[in-house]
Amino acid sequence: MARIKRAVNAHKSRRKVMKLAKGYFGAKSKQYRAAKEQVARSLRYAFVGRKLRKREFRRLWITRINAAARLNGISYSRFIAGLKKQNIDINRKMLADMAVNDAAGFAKLVEIAKQ
Repeated sequence: MARIKRAVNAHKSRRKVMKLAKGYFGAKSKQYRAAKEQVARSLRYAFVGRKLRKREFRRLWITRINAAARLNGISYSRFIAGLKKQNIDINRKMLADMAVNDAAGFAKLVEIAKQ
């Protein structure tokens, strides 16, 4: 059976890792072994970060809605409960956008929620 030399494929995989490690500090961008470890860690962080980003944005939206609701004399929880009772289905992303860019429209929603 013929001997398989891995030269081309090994170089290809190393090149891929080194390309991902571009811009890292010190040995992590120069040496393959250090780069391989750092790239693996970075990819794990990136995976977790994609999940965390969703949580953080939802927290931001809720904070903005709460601030705008309190300016209109109602708490966040009463505002959301009032919207649910009135069967108004609008997500927090849109509510937060309205709170920042359309104060008059948001105030109307607050009035509806207070009823």
